[in-house]
Amino acid sequence: MSDKADLHIHTTYSDGQLSPVEVIKLAAEKKLTSVAITDHDTFEAYAVAKPFADEAGLELIPGVEITTMFNGRESHILAYYFETDTNYFTEFLANQKRSRTDRIKVIVEILQNQKIEIEYSEVWAQGNGANLGRPHIAKVLIDKGYVSSITEAFNLYLSNEKLGEVNNSYSNSEEVIQMIKNVGGAAILAHPGRFYSNEEVEEFIELGIDGIECIHPSHNWKKQLKFVEFCEKHNLLKTGGSDYHGSYDNANAHVGIVTIAQKHVSAMKRMTNQRKQTILVKE
Repeated sequence: MSDKADLHIHTTYSDGQLSPVEVIKLAAEKKLTSVAITDHDTFEAYAVAKPFADEAGLELIPGVEITTMFNGRESHILAYYFETDTNYFTEFLANQKRSRTDRIKVIVEILQNQKIEIEYSEVWAQGNGANLGRPHIAKVLIDKGYVSSITEAFNLYLSNEKLGEVNNSYSNSEEVIQMIKNVGGAAILAHPGRFYSNEEVEEFIELGIDGIECIHPSHNWKKQLKFVEFCEKHNLLKTGGSDYHGSYDNANAHVGIVTIAQKHVSAMKRMTNQRKQTILVKE
């Protein structure tokens, strides 16, 4: 095994193309030490993947990428090392799934108003039980010949700029950060280089995030250094990962390349272990 970890991978339980077991197989082939499946608003894949990770000698870290609202727009907070057996957190994520479903229905209506022939039932079928997201809509648009790729679907129809304001019922970032802490987890700001100014990153720090995803495919070397400096200035955890959604044979896979050193995983594990010992974890 190497000294590398990937803390940001998606599976078929949200908008990824690999099953949880295939993700573990890929991580083992890449000789990772630790891996976190961070599906959108669900950690159901964890229980499926855990026995296979144990067999492969991989540490599978409980993870989830939670959709929140920040300054009137969608934001993502990564949660790690939380207690997986709490009704408190499970019920919250069930509400998140309903919020995702409602949002997808609104987006479908927006597309229908643009004379796109699409039905919610088609998106639901494309998801096959997964937590729904815009990539599922994109795949329907591909199947119907409106676009030739997911990238084109977002460029023409599904980007935030194209959709405009879409009402949703997601919790605000501050509430989600506290909720993650209430179940003993670490709250990490996801891929900040894509969405936030330096001032907004400072706002997240004031809201109580535990760390920043410094390493991400969308971060060039300069951005990585900037977020490492943020972490060192504010004594925050550093994390990173491939944000992998693709197929097993995807030549552009960042798995095994966009990684974080195991020492940062160990630091997060120590912090969350201490948190669980000093708080009353909500059940």
